[in-house]
Amino acid sequence: MKEEATLDCPWARQALTVERVSAARLPTEVGEFHIAGYRSKTSGEEFVALYKGEMNPEVPTLARIHSQCLTGDVFGSTKCDCGRQLRRAMELIEQEGRGAIVYQLQEGRGIGIINKIRAYALQDEGADTVEANERLGLAVDLREYRQCAEVLFDLGLCQVRVMSNNPLKLRAMEEAGLRVVERVALEVEPGEAAVHYLRTKKEKLGHLLDLVE
Repeated sequence: MKEEATLDCPWARQALTVERVSAARLPTEVGEFHIAGYRSKTSGEEFVALYKGEMNPEVPTLARIHSQCLTGDVFGSTKCDCGRQLRRAMELIEQEGRGAIVYQLQEGRGIGIINKIRAYALQDEGADTVEANERLGLAVDLREYRQCAEVLFDLGLCQVRVMSNNPLKLRAMEEAGLRVVERVALEVEPGEAAVHYLRTKKEKLGHLLDLVE
């Protein structure tokens, strides 16, 4: 299919710096998906793709880059909206019958789970998520999305409807060569514990959040 593509997609003219290692069927509570594991050719980073339906470069397709959040995705933390966003993205793909999520293994915006817990302790003392990282001498956001976009290329996508509230992700996907046709808001009603976190995202990190004042 890639050889027949007429759109000007980077994967049609250059080698990717990620490689698919394996893929399998993955039945979930939301629906039937496929899962694929990827490795970077230039670092030790790994990625997971969760996808459903035909990946057609001619069709604008739901896509999301989801950054790992052990506390939210696995433990159901109400300090953030990450786990609920992930499930909502899966539900939207299931409803549409087509879409892909790239799960980026960069916990805590790239600082790792131990530093994330250290930042949580500072947040318990009153710091917001940005201030906590800065007090620990860590960058506010260390993530890099280029290879996440390459995973979407490898799946066969060129035009995407991005499920995200983060303008940096949209910009990174466009700069990587994906054609961002639409931004699909991925807001969930915030619980009391998440309001301060989401307000910081909106005011200090520029996230597009209408439900947060």
